Amino acid sequence: MKFDMRGEIAMTETPAIEIHHLVKAFGTFKANDDISINFYGGQVHALLGENGAGKSTLMNMLSGILRPTSGQIKIKGQEVELHSAKDASALGVGMVHQHFMLVNAFTVLENIILGSEPTNAGRLNFKKARAKVEEILSKYDLDVDLDARIEDISVGMQQRVEIVKVLYREADVVIFDEPTAVLTPQEIDDLLEIMRKLAAEGKAVLLITHKLEEIRAVADITTIIRRGKVIDTVKTHECSAEDLATMMVGRPVDFDLNKSELQLGKPVLTIEHLDVLDRNKVKRVHDFNLTIHAGEIVGLAGIDGNGQSELVKALTGLMPVHNGKITISGKDTTHATPRQIVRDGVGHIPEDRQRFGLILPMTVIDNMGLMTYTEEPLAKHGIRNEKAGVEMTKKLTEKFDVRTSSIFNTAGSLSGGNQQKLIIAREMSRDPELMIMMNPTRGLDVGAIEFIHQQILNARETGHAVLLISYELDEIKQLADRIAVIHAGHLVATEDASDLTTSEIGLLMAGDKLKGKETVTNAD
Repeated sequence: MKFDMRGEIAMTETPAIEIHHLVKAFGTFKANDDISINFYGGQVHALLGENGAGKSTLMNMLSGILRPTSGQIKIKGQEVELHSAKDASALGVGMVHQHFMLVNAFTVLENIILGSEPTNAGRLNFKKARAKVEEILSKYDLDVDLDARIEDISVGMQQRVEIVKVLYREADVVIFDEPTAVLTPQEIDDLLEIMRKLAAEGKAVLLITHKLEEIRAVADITTIIRRGKVIDTVKTHECSAEDLATMMVGRPVDFDLNKSELQLGKPVLTIEHLDVLDRNKVKRVHDFNLTIHAGEIVGLAGIDGNGQSELVKALTGLMPVHNGKITISGKDTTHATPRQIVRDGVGHIPEDRQRFGLILPMTVIDNMGLMTYTEEPLAKHGIRNEKAGVEMTKKLTEKFDVRTSSIFNTAGSLSGGNQQKLIIAREMSRDPELMIMMNPTRGLDVGAIEFIHQQILNARETGHAVLLISYELDEIKQLADRIAVIHAGHLVATEDASDLTTSEIGLLMAGDKLKGKETVTNAD
């Protein structure tokens, strides 16, 4: 081991992974173009780039999911050819994927050990597996219910399962692909601490993220990639967030938002005494009351798993309402179908883009027209207008910077950030009276976030109502006019955004009451 130039972090003499002149081409398109980087044990090395810059493609080659078109990969000084994720795992490389690789019907424990099951006389030894996993949970202070099924746990909990999967396989190189996209601030802090522990143990930690402050908080080295090429590799502590953003997008990024004065219009969304039950008949939303007006952004803050998902699904017709009433633009939509709700003027950016936002095997064109393919100009008298679909998709992919080599490609071929931009383009372009957005900037780079935030403010200023559900408290504080806080399915507070500090929001999210303030549970 030796000290790096900062004199703070120990790093191995030999790189844990070396990549030399790596190229990955899809047809004539080069997702990675002549990339050379070294990653050392004992360091957190961040990979920063715009959506579609080629970061995940590069990591997928290092983890055995994709094979390079040309170039060389060395692990611990030895040239290797990785034909599968199992090959990479056997060589000590593990990856926590942006889109989780979990079997919904299996338990947490079964998912963690899948493919690396301990046996005794040819029989699966669950006792040994559980003991090893519990040791990992204790060491890294991770709280996971090993007997719960994946389909019954929150997205944030699923993320922890992916991390434990990698730690269970005793990886020497741990790749995190957008790991904090669905985590709460406290969970993010905990995850960054885990990364520091892993690096201190001599592991090489590779971090892909668009969150500049997280990179500056945990990364020793940052490599910037733009459009498939390495732009620079820098010592992170020597760069400001503005420096990193400029290198990433190739232009200065404006982090300040200019909000016009609030001009409230008519009520657009009214929720009265809403109760929502999950499939096990457990009440996930309790006596929920909220009104959102035209020209207003209401931010809903809460720790993942406290009823936000069920509330949004009930509002968009994806989950039945047990009790109460939902009114949108004067129409009772309590028991309306998703299609009726769309036609009543609701746009929806869902929590899980792949499960609820896109049909991955279909083309970008077909996904862009999912909500309006039966209407003009995309159809007339029941016959689709293919030319109109192509023209609309070209226009929206350009406006919202959805990067793809062809709009005839499948949505599943896009990077995660570009999938998100596709959904945002589709939903916002319909000019809905009410926008329901759940983590709208998840997985987006700072340039795209700047653009989307401005689109949200434009919607507000043109008289639209916005319900913004986000685990990014800074995002809620920046955009929202009012902040509503949900805890255990209850609306515990509704306050003007200027009246709540980030720490106060955090206390309310945890179920605590604020001294000297009364909580408001039905603000109109």
